[in-house]
Amino acid sequence: MSYKPTYKAANTVAVKIEQHFIKLHENAVAQGEEDLATQPDKKIIEALIDVAFWSSLRKEEGHSPRISIAFLPPSQTSKPLKFAKPLPLNANTLTKIAPGIERSGIHLGVWEEDGELYIWGTTLNIPNFCFVVDVSEPGLIVIKHRRIYGIGKFTNVAVLKGEQIRIVDDTSCLNRDCPPILKALLDLTVLASWNDPINILIQFSVSMRGHGRGGALLIVPKNDQKWEESIIHPIQYLVEPPFCGLSDLAKQSGNQTEIFSQGALRREVEHLAGLTAVDGATIINDQFDLLAFGAKIGRAKGKPTVEQIAFSEPILGGEDKILYPGQLGGTRHFSVAQFVNDQPQAIGLVASQDGHFTIFSWSKQQNMVMAHRIETLLL
Repeated sequence: MSYKPTYKAANTVAVKIEQHFIKLHENAVAQGEEDLATQPDKKIIEALIDVAFWSSLRKEEGHSPRISIAFLPPSQTSKPLKFAKPLPLNANTLTKIAPGIERSGIHLGVWEEDGELYIWGTTLNIPNFCFVVDVSEPGLIVIKHRRIYGIGKFTNVAVLKGEQIRIVDDTSCLNRDCPPILKALLDLTVLASWNDPINILIQFSVSMRGHGRGGALLIVPKNDQKWEESIIHPIQYLVEPPFCGLSDLAKQSGNQTEIFSQGALRREVEHLAGLTAVDGATIINDQFDLLAFGAKIGRAKGKPTVEQIAFSEPILGGEDKILYPGQLGGTRHFSVAQFVNDQPQAIGLVASQDGHFTIFSWSKQQNMVMAHRIETLLL
């Protein structure tokens, strides 16, 4: 391969990513899965990460590129858009073509022939476990793959920002109390359908983080009114009756076409996730009925002030820590930790303006609130 990578982090991470894809394929083949993408070797992984990184630092007409690069031949996809002549894979080419392919769901197809990588076109469909390199923002590269059943958000493998490397540890839930959303993001559970509750919650988290204003979401059991004990009354934006636009779609069983339903679901998720930008917490039940937003969290009568929380992040080298709530973030983090401490049947999600995203849940194993920082999985 004539392309000579110069981005040090790409070389550092390439072998571990290669091993990850080897393991994925071996497990899938053993389970009888088919339609698997071609495995990338370490040289291809390094080259794609390298060219993606250097292109991310350029601009075209004042805009930084946002690109999703998929490693596959045209024969492994349906209805590919093919160029009459293949384009050379380099930072200049990627920067020039980026404005036309930055929308979500569009992948730039790259393949290898005679030891050279080239761009053959674009596609909307990629096979299971297809190796994808995503240029999210200047200097930020996300390595991911399509889930085996193609439902829900792609599974992240690693995140590189400059020389900082964060490799996802898909074994991090083995000895911890982890909420279902975290297990799904680590690809440890199968999302059964487009309106699978966990898939909806993942979309909600991505949208909530995406508005960039910070926010808090509290998820409480349906028909359980205990949560009101931990909210300051009166609630300024109480919804009565509960709004069921999203919950109705979550209960749908195929009366509408799948494409129509997915579009409707996306709109409802954006609708409710946008409310988390309002100061205070948005409250929904586990059936996705909206109960209130802009709610102020207080400490329930007779409940102790939360003094310590367990902290974890699902990346290699990450260690469990015991922290004071103030060490994790500001008022929003403390108040949601207090809410889950008072209401252990609830789950809290907190998006920070700086991009951090944390799930708060009660750990029976540790008998305290646990904070799982997961922005690495949401990019």
